[in-house]
Amino acid sequence: MTSLPNCPQCGQDNTYPDGDLLVCADCGHEWNPAAAAPAEADSVRIVRDSNGTVLADGDSVVLVKDLKVKGSSTPLKMGTRIKHIRIVDGDHEIDCKTDLGPMLLKAEFLKKV
Repeated sequence: MTSLPNCPQCGQDNTYPDGDLLVCADCGHEWNPAAAAPAEADSVRIVRDSNGTVLADGDSVVLVKDLKVKGSSTPLKMGTRIKHIRIVDGDHEIDCKTDLGPMLLKAEFLKKV
């Protein structure tokens, strides 16, 4: 069984061939895999929250667990709402401003609001 590529629009792996095109069953996007191959190098990084929802710049998120902050005795509490996030490269994908100042957070500890 051959592995089909994920959808370039929504990132889901629920794709199927339809003639010369590939079709995403989730969002309905159709594309030619031969024409899309060079564009993959310039693709935007897809970051997902703890539930698998795609995050984008400017979204609002909520913490799903308490996080200890290095250099501070006060943790970030579960349920803290963070507005206007920014997606960045690196191990910690989210750049944001919190009550304790600017921080980089991992998306696995966040849920989109």
